[in-house]
Amino acid sequence: MFEHLPHEVSIYEVSPRDGLQNERATVPLRGKLRLIEALTTAGLKRVEITSFVSPKWIPQLADADDVAAEVAAWPPREGVVYSALCPNPRGLERAKAAGIREIAVFLSASETHNRKNVNKSVAETLDAFEDTIAPAIAAGMRVRGYVSTVWGCPYEGEIAPASGVTIAARLVEMGCYQISLGDTIGCGTPAQTQNIVQLMLREIPAHKLALHMHDTRGTALANIVVGLELGVRDFDASVGGLGGCPYAPGAAGNVATEDLVYMLHGMGVSTGVDLERLVEAGKAAESVVARPLPGKVHQAGVRSLRA
Repeated sequence: MFEHLPHEVSIYEVSPRDGLQNERATVPLRGKLRLIEALTTAGLKRVEITSFVSPKWIPQLADADDVAAEVAAWPPREGVVYSALCPNPRGLERAKAAGIREIAVFLSASETHNRKNVNKSVAETLDAFEDTIAPAIAAGMRVRGYVSTVWGCPYEGEIAPASGVTIAARLVEMGCYQISLGDTIGCGTPAQTQNIVQLMLREIPAHKLALHMHDTRGTALANIVVGLELGVRDFDASVGGLGGCPYAPGAAGNVATEDLVYMLHGMGVSTGVDLERLVEAGKAAESVVARPLPGKVHQAGVRSLRA
């Protein structure tokens, strides 16, 4: 049935940023550090730890400088890369000062969502990235790009796939090493995902694409399997299913990292992650946010994959 499964994939963990930014209450610094440490102990090598945006817009991440400085002072873990969202030159300077070596920029395929998110048109946002992406690369940093609402927008509804393709291709031209395609409101279906990814692959190599699937309607894992079959090898996830989007009403969290790892390991695909330790990281996440988390493996626990 599955003809093109890889031996291994890479998971990009977003819970300390994309997860915590959507919490009603602000998680204390020590709680954030506890979560980040638990994630890397579980074997996750790519962890987005915070966002250098104005505290006015995302007050939950107002301590970004402190989080990054604390993590930078830890003994290095082999192969682990800590990254941060960084929307503008001011954010870039903060990231550099804090010792961050990889940043991510973001915009939407939807004009309305983009204006609500960053108060600019898509074209204006891309033009503004000239002052962030190139200087970051010149400083020896790697830059990742997010394109949100590729599958659909809470304000505009269906988004033409060509819009996402054009934006993603422009980000690659500007120097982003990878483009994360977001189903921000979790509306995608496998057939839609097949169409979107195939269109992307006409312009962008598979190794430069990642999928960032929210699980609002329970289709995230099914969409990821479609991406796997088409050659995508990088997937964003959030432990316990933490997350959402402040500017996408009703959006549930990202696909839970435990659910993704459980599925991949059951399919014979390696992630480099210790699932038992990842479940413990999910418990740490639940503790620091002080509410139940929706991840299925988080709730049910891990059983043997063999009868």
